[in-house]
Amino acid sequence: MRKNSIKNTRINMEVQRELSEIIRGGIKDPRIHPMTTVVDVQVTPDLKYCKAYVSVLGDEEAAKNTLAGLKSAVGYIRRELARRVNLRNTPEITFVLDQSIEYGVHMSHLIDEVTKDLKEESSDEE
Repeated sequence: MRKNSIKNTRINMEVQRELSEIIRGGIKDPRIHPMTTVVDVQVTPDLKYCKAYVSVLGDEEAAKNTLAGLKSAVGYIRRELARRVNLRNTPEITFVLDQSIEYGVHMSHLIDEVTKDLKEESSDEE
């Protein structure tokens, strides 16, 4: 199976959906922030390894705690994934913190500030 094949894309989407469900409803660890999102999943073509990109809406401390909680619950998550998704091999999951959403929100705020300043300058000139 090639990396960008339709089958691999479907497996990635299915694993992403199930990981989201497991994290949202199955884990009772208080370290895991309630606003945790699985942004992307990349399963290797041999189905042995999986990188799950996770975004946490909160401060840096909440993100670190969430990542620690997910890493400690990786055995449970993998077992649940094996039960829910019928794959030949259940991949070993590695959680990676994805800060692209946080970066986008920060850039949006910066753009808003600049446009607000420009509007104020143009209204002062009139």
